[in-house]
Amino acid sequence: MTAQSGSGSPSLPTAVTRVVKGGPNRRAAEIDVDEARKAFFLMVGFIGLIWILQVVNWADHYGLDGTYGILPRSIGHLPDIFTAPFLHFSWDHIEGNSGPLFVFGLLAAYRGVVKFLGVTLLVAVTSGMAVWLFQSNNELTVGASGLIFGYFGYVLARGLIDRNLIDALAAVVMALSYAYILTVAIPGAHGVSWIGHLGGLVGGVAAGWIFRTRRGLPKRGRAAPPVDSGPGAPGTAVLPVTQGHPRADLHKELGDMGL
Repeated sequence: MTAQSGSGSPSLPTAVTRVVKGGPNRRAAEIDVDEARKAFFLMVGFIGLIWILQVVNWADHYGLDGTYGILPRSIGHLPDIFTAPFLHFSWDHIEGNSGPLFVFGLLAAYRGVVKFLGVTLLVAVTSGMAVWLFQSNNELTVGASGLIFGYFGYVLARGLIDRNLIDALAAVVMALSYAYILTVAIPGAHGVSWIGHLGGLVGGVAAGWIFRTRRGLPKRGRAAPPVDSGPGAPGTAVLPVTQGHPRADLHKELGDMGL
């Protein structure tokens, strides 16, 4: 974010015991792959959108910045906290933001696109409001770097809170890869809204807590297959023997004996 001065069940009637192996884990893996695919195309669309807006903005001699950028403590520009992240002051500005925005956005979105949208909204609010409240007067602010810092904070906080070492390490490694973005978070950096970066980072860390993985008793879902509550193997589904089966009496006697 940069500031510039300006304005089915089986039907066989026999006793069958089945043990389900790896069902939940396999399903979880499928969800991760599916969410990662969605996250990739979402970020491709996001980057494409800001570049299209950049072309329009450039053709308009960057008039969109003055109309939809954040102007501190201007009531008329307060809603622009949601539009400013999509705009940039120059080609260098958008080029510098595009790489880290794609990488950190993908890391933030691949474990849940719906959560990612909530994170984006929260970070846009915290970063934009920090600029609107505390930025110097008459400094127009636009840019996606507030979101970048927010996504970084979210991925790092999510990894630590959910005890997911991969996410935490990925955030640190990518932050080191884009170390230059950390240099513009220093107070006093010329032409840079470090306040917006700090606000985005705070929002990202808060989002890591708000959207953390909830641990507790499993929720009741669809009805599961009948499970033997006797001394048999846990987690095995048993199909009952019909009355007309030739071994029904034997199974009844074994059942009465608790076998």
